[in-house]
This record gives sequence, C-alpha cells and structure tokens, in this order.
Amino acid sequence: MRGALLNGLKRFDEALAICRRAHEIEPGNSDICVKTGIVLRTMRRDEEALQWFERALALQPGSRDALHDKASVLTKLRRFDEAFEVYRQLKRADPRDTLADLGTAHLNLLLGDLDAGWSGREARWSLPSSYPRFQQPMWLGQDGIAGKTIVIAADEGLGDTIQFVRYVPMVLALGACVILAVQKPLLPLLSNVPGISQCIPVSEAADLAGVDIHCPIMSLPFAFRTTLAAIPAPVSYLPAPDPDRIQIWQERLGAPEKLRVGLVWSGNPNHLDDHNRSIPLRMFSRLLGEDAAFISLQKEPKAEDKAVLQEASRITDLTGQLADFADTAALISCLDLVITVDTSVAHLAGALGRPTWTLLSYTPDYRWLLDRDDSVWYPSMRLFRQREGRDWGEVIDQVGDALHKLIVVGAPSPPVSSDEIA
Repeated sequence: MRGALLNGLKRFDEALAICRRAHEIEPGNSDICVKTGIVLRTMRRDEEALQWFERALALQPGSRDALHDKASVLTKLRRFDEAFEVYRQLKRADPRDTLADLGTAHLNLLLGDLDAGWSGREARWSLPSSYPRFQQPMWLGQDGIAGKTIVIAADEGLGDTIQFVRYVPMVLALGACVILAVQKPLLPLLSNVPGISQCIPVSEAADLAGVDIHCPIMSLPFAFRTTLAAIPAPVSYLPAPDPDRIQIWQERLGAPEKLRVGLVWSGNPNHLDDHNRSIPLRMFSRLLGEDAAFISLQKEPKAEDKAVLQEASRITDLTGQLADFADTAALISCLDLVITVDTSVAHLAGALGRPTWTLLSYTPDYRWLLDRDDSVWYPSMRLFRQREGRDWGEVIDQVGDALHKLIVVGAPSPPVSSDEIA
C-alpha cells in the first residue's frame, strides 16, 4: 500500500523499491507483482512491466487485474493482436466485463476501425458516471428528431467537449432545437455556438423542463455513424473570439516583432495517462531561441516546471490573466503558432483553425491514430510523434528543426498527410 501511495505521489523510484522489497518478503503474492508492474508502467518501462504482469498471472492464472494491466501495456508496446486476445480472454471469463469492451473499443479507434470503436464505447454506461440522470430517453441516431428539443451534454473531459461540439451543426440540420450543456469553464467559449437555443452548465441539465431527448456529446460520432472518410473536419468551427478580448491581448503582447509561439508542455496531472503526455519544461526549453517570441499558455504548471518557468526569461507568462477558455482562445488568435502536448489547448487551437503542432507519445490516445503527421480532426494541425525509443528529446529536436525552417520561411508549414508520405 505504501508503494501504491508513493506511485500516486509520483515518487517512482521509492515506490519501485518498496514494491520490490514487498516481493522479496512474499514472492508468491500476485497482487504485489501487479502493483510492481503498475509502477514500472507509470515510469514508461513497459517491457519490464509486462514481465511483472506475467509473473502475476503465473501465480494467479486468470487474474482480472493482471490481465487488464497486461492488455494496457501490450497496447503501449503496439502488440495489438495480443492485446485484443487478452480482452477476448477477459470477456470469455466474464461477458459483463465493461472495461474489456472499452479497451477493445479504444484499440479499434486507434487502428482506424471507427465503426466498431464508437459502438463499443457505448458500453461505458455500465460503469459509474457523473453524467446527468435524465428522465428523457437517450438519442443515438436511431429516430428522426425534427421538431424535438435535445440536450447535448458533456460527459468526459474539456478537450473532448471542444473536439465533439463540431457535431452540433449536424444535429441542428436534422431539425432539432439544441440545448448545449457543458462544463462551467467552457461556458464563455461555447455560449455563442451558432444555432443553439441556450448553453448551460452540465450540472443543471437534468432539471430542464420541455426536453424530449438527450445525447452525450461523446456519443455523437456513434449517432452519426462516423467513419474515417466521414469525419466532419472544417478548418475551424468555434465562434470567433471576442474582438475586445483579442484587442486586450494584443496590447498586452505589444507590437509583433517576431513569430509568436504559444507553448503548452503539460496536461492534467490527474489524467491516468499524464506520464505519457506531459514533458518537463526543462526539456521543452530546448526550443527557445532569440528568433521567436514564446508565450506560455500553460495554466497551473507543476511545481518543478514553475521553478524553471521563473528562470526562463524567453517565455512570456501572462497566464495569470487568463480568466477562462474564451480568454485563451483570444490569446491564441494573437499567435502565429501553438506548440502543445496532448491536452485541451491542442483541441482549442485546432478547433479555432490556428496552426498547431501537437507532440504525441509513441502510442497516443485513440483520436490521433498511428503513424501519420496530420490530424483527421483538425486540418490546421501537424503531429510530431515519439518513435519506438519513446524519446521526447528526439521529438523536441524535430520540432526545433521545423520551427527553425518556419522562422526562415516566415509561414507555418502545413501538416503532411499520410497519403503524401506514401
């Protein structure tokens, strides 16, 4: 338990030492092997983690926890066929294993089988959820909705809401009256989405009167049976930022003398995959040069990054004046380029149609697919990926080279599609 708590505190070396000592004391304990593997997985030592999950299964064949963790690490290692087989094994043992359904769905999405992926994600309703408890039926594309009032409600993260609000015009085109229910930090950004009747906090959605149906925003791709060829991907789809806010940010930034580059190096520290998505600012600092002006878009930096940021004279930090996502959108509109890890700002910049470079781990979140430099969701986005060595330094060097070329040429380079690579 102490090892698990140390892992949660991100004191990984201490956690690993504790787990190894526990294993020495009780080598026949399968749970200790699982916890040791989890620490190693968090440290991005996936091959070693897999060995510990195998040890756990040798001690306790069919261990549900060990099998789920094994499937997760096999996915990170891109051993996808083996991961699928582990999920099938879990389903044979327990047909009600929702986590196995979701793991399979996310694998399908990552590999581009969106039809199987979206339908598979609907299994999530078997798990505890903070989604509003509507009395009205859920709409998933099965019936006509002309003349009906539908609540489209956020059900996952901030970035997810920004990404999938693109479907609202498609719902409106079916003749429905749309009420948009989103997380409070997104209200100023999304209240002016064209065509909606109102935008409210998702916490108030279940109490609305006069509603006929509802749909979780993350279920809209399933409702519209979205395939790779049918992804709605306009260059921009969010309302234009408030001109007054833009003017305020222009005045704060001063006259543009150099290329303005926004930076985000870290995501939500509470995200389960944060260890694979965030990059220490000290490493990010290798991008900094005198030929561009760098502006931080990083809200609530981690303690170790805050100290580096205070020393980084080449990064302008005005984030204390960012009141909400609408402010961030206005600031992004004043920039020439956003360089970011996989976090909500990546979705915001992409949804605004701003040139965006997103840095991704070797096996990223499903929405980024595999081995392509463009995003199927955001035409203005270019993807920079880790290679098999999982080396962020190599990714930073690639971004640095591209940034140097951009400064010389004077305009953001477009993303490279997989067809062009072929």
